[in-house]
Amino acid sequence: MNGEDAPRLVETIPDMRAASLEARTGGRRLGFVPTLGFLHEGHLSLVDRARERCDRVAISIFVNPAQFAPDEDYEAYPRDLQRDLSLADDRGVDIVFAPDREEMYPEPPQAWVVPGSLGDRLDGASRPDHFRGVLTVVAKLFNVVRPDLAVFGRKDFQQSVLVRRMARDLNVPVEIELAPIVREEDGLAVSSRNQYLDDGERRRARAVPESLREVREAYREGERSPAALGRRGRRVLEEAGAEVDYVEVVTPDTLETPPEPAPPESVCALAARIGDTRLIDNARLAGPTTL
Repeated sequence: MNGEDAPRLVETIPDMRAASLEARTGGRRLGFVPTLGFLHEGHLSLVDRARERCDRVAISIFVNPAQFAPDEDYEAYPRDLQRDLSLADDRGVDIVFAPDREEMYPEPPQAWVVPGSLGDRLDGASRPDHFRGVLTVVAKLFNVVRPDLAVFGRKDFQQSVLVRRMARDLNVPVEIELAPIVREEDGLAVSSRNQYLDDGERRRARAVPESLREVREAYREGERSPAALGRRGRRVLEEAGAEVDYVEVVTPDTLETPPEPAPPESVCALAARIGDTRLIDNARLAGPTTL
């Protein structure tokens, strides 16, 4: 790490509020990237975007228990704070907010941010209360960090839709920006969970981006039925032996099934399990993509 230029590590809410106030002194803009930690190039691309648009950049590193179901990987989720601090330092992060569980949840919450019907579909149908936990911790982080800009990745597409809607509905004074998905050489979206895949599962996981390529190709060739496009993508995953949760074409703001013919800005979103690892991904039906 770079000594005097290393990120300021903050572990309590009062200290983070003080650091935020200092960072925003003199009209400076504070950018913010919330993360679960175990940083990868996807997270760091969000940091880069916040750095481009703001004078100071803060990230949070907090594995939020409220968004994990009892049968999910909360305890096993990878954690390495020193590694994360080094990566944050290399990318020019100014503040790292890394509270522990007791700091963020000193007692069981009684008030929650509930997503409503936008959270009932896609991941919300498979993971009840997941988005309640996500929105609640994001709201808490916004109240603590008080950023001018928050950058989220497009890979967690439904989450980004819900966060933007929450900020609008609750009049949260923060600009929300979505950054493109960062992909590995084989097309798989960069994710902390990719490390759970063994070599054979990693090869099979290539079917996830291939499924989206198939949907986009079908759209390019003239298929306009949302249901038919979803079936095309599902077939690719099933042929690879994936356990498919969903493959759906939705509108980018409401997450509803678009009318036929599906417009090009519609999004194909999917979730599938390769072995024990659940992967998500998405892509627009037409237009620029990194697939």
